[in-house]
Amino acid sequence: MNGISLLKCICDETRYEILELLQESKEMCVNDFVERLGKGQPLISHHLKTLKRCGIVKSREEGKKSMYMISSSQLSELISSITRTSEKIPVLCTDDNCC
Repeated sequence: MNGISLLKCICDETRYEILELLQESKEMCVNDFVERLGKGQPLISHHLKTLKRCGIVKSREEGKKSMYMISSSQLSELISSITRTSEKIPVLCTDDNCC
């Protein structure tokens, strides 16, 4: 995967929210995401499948549940760095005025 492909995989708002939650919790199931994000289960499952297909998250089975986590420490550090950097930039691009 090249840099552009990686950014395309994480640039969706819901996918990025999922990754931020995984930064906090380290491991979550679909129902956890649904509850925390207030979004429907099919939408969350779709985005988790995309993140998994891209290699950004991985999962393990726990009984009938799949538990999701960020797949590597490098990706976890990247998400943390993006979040920290975005908090330090005074004016960020919004959907209305993005490039």
